[in-house]
Amino acid sequence: MGTARRAAAYTVWYLRIVTAVNLLGAVWVSFGADIRRHNAQDYFTPYLLTAGFTSAAFALFLSVTMRRHKRAAWILNLVLCGLFFAALAISMVWPQIHRHPQNWVSLALTASFLGALLLGRPEFRAKGDRANPWQAALVAVVGLVLAGLIGTGLVAATNSANGATFGDVFGYALVRLVSLVPSDAAFAAIEAPHWVDVVINIMSALLFLLVLFVAFRSPRGRELLCAQDEERLRALLEKYGDRDSLGYFALRRDKSVIWSPSGKSAIAYRVLGGVSLASGDPIGDPEAWPGAIEAWLAEAKQHAWVPAVMGASEEAGTVYSRHGLDALELGDEAIVEVTDFTLDGRAMRTVRQAYNRVKRSGCTVRIRRHVDIPQEEMDALVERADHWRDGGTERGFSMALGRLGDPADGECVMVECQDDGGRPRALLSFVPWGPHGLSLDLMRRDRSADNGLIEYMVIELIQRADEVSVRQVSLNFAMFRSVFERGSRLGAGPVLRLWHSLLTFFSRWWQIESLYRANAKFRPIWEPRYVLFGKSSELPRIGLAGARAEGFLGVPRLPVPLRRRREGA
Repeated sequence: MGTARRAAAYTVWYLRIVTAVNLLGAVWVSFGADIRRHNAQDYFTPYLLTAGFTSAAFALFLSVTMRRHKRAAWILNLVLCGLFFAALAISMVWPQIHRHPQNWVSLALTASFLGALLLGRPEFRAKGDRANPWQAALVAVVGLVLAGLIGTGLVAATNSANGATFGDVFGYALVRLVSLVPSDAAFAAIEAPHWVDVVINIMSALLFLLVLFVAFRSPRGRELLCAQDEERLRALLEKYGDRDSLGYFALRRDKSVIWSPSGKSAIAYRVLGGVSLASGDPIGDPEAWPGAIEAWLAEAKQHAWVPAVMGASEEAGTVYSRHGLDALELGDEAIVEVTDFTLDGRAMRTVRQAYNRVKRSGCTVRIRRHVDIPQEEMDALVERADHWRDGGTERGFSMALGRLGDPADGECVMVECQDDGGRPRALLSFVPWGPHGLSLDLMRRDRSADNGLIEYMVIELIQRADEVSVRQVSLNFAMFRSVFERGSRLGAGPVLRLWHSLLTFFSRWWQIESLYRANAKFRPIWEPRYVLFGKSSELPRIGLAGARAEGFLGVPRLPVPLRRRREGA
């Protein structure tokens, strides 16, 4: 480890220790009182040590941003620590101060932090978003006005003194937001309860942290897939598309793409919450994968993004692991080999009975490529799919294309089902997986239709695979399949049984177990898929980003004018 890296690590640990001491001073009354009394007598504690929740939150925030090597955080610490060190050093000129040994300790600790900042400068290269400064200023102005109005209402409603004007009340609330302790002489007509002052101070602290968050957040990936990138990706998929069943989903237009130096490989990703989230395997020649991975990781480091991959195969996971990423099994993909599939045998009895029941009801299935569907029919199918969608959010990221009926996706396969009266009941859409494979993209059905309808359609597709020259079909992804498969068996250990019980409980809302059971009916080949990450501590953040990408977790959005302005920046 070089000198710069050691110095950068020291700054992070210093801020973490200061955070812990500030929290201790906030909850340990006598200890915190000693620190504040020491500062009140013109004896200065080390940089950022003031024994309070706000200062602890500020130090914690700075430690997190410094750990992510953000240049803006380094600049802020350098300016604040430099000013503090200068004031502390000048104060040591007076004899009544420098006689206290603890001040020399404070000076030494502050000097060590400032020196570590200077030595560690090369490590802090992560760039911020150019829009952060004006957005932070906007948040500060709007937040001050809103918090000031709320504080004004609280003060006006609880003021026990007489003669206060609106200007006095608003000024009191605003000054307390900014300075925490306004002068009693300046607001003689204000006598607000202590709890009102506390509420205003809390709003001030939250606003301060929000402004810091906006000012230091990582940039978003704005350069989404362009027409030229899409054309190049399609050329790679045409040559190497049979390697990964999820390869076609790299063509989602809400993803960005980064290329290997040779241009023979690429990684499609999306930035959410400071996480650079890739999906599936790299596209293209496996020999060029390391070049694309190195470029992707370098870009993530440059912008302080957390690199992560969802749904990588074992082959790709091995290559990623050589570049410092760790792997965790996420679940299994169900793949059906057309030539090996059969409805015969005792194990397929339930599926066979359900298939024959739906077939006797008069349902018919139509299979064709998207390019063979007239535009009017396609428009009707898209409208029907939207109507049948469960909820208002289009879900999917790693294993969904996110669009239906696009002219560029003519090689996709549509499977439609009608009942005996000719009424549409369900549809499935599959994307190409190389020249002779399909991967499930979209699955929609009328909620009033029979439960076995989807299974019937999948079996029809498998049995009539020659119509679209298909040899293998990738079905739904079964998350934590091994837990469901082994957790209910005789002899399963207590940890596995507990994990199985938890997943079964959450399956009431997220259909985790039902997807596994639905796939297992076809007795598929199970191909494991992995989530790849740099540090275990980043897994919660990666999980949130993955939930957002897949559409399971929404976040508040900016108002339309501000959102358009940001997207156009």
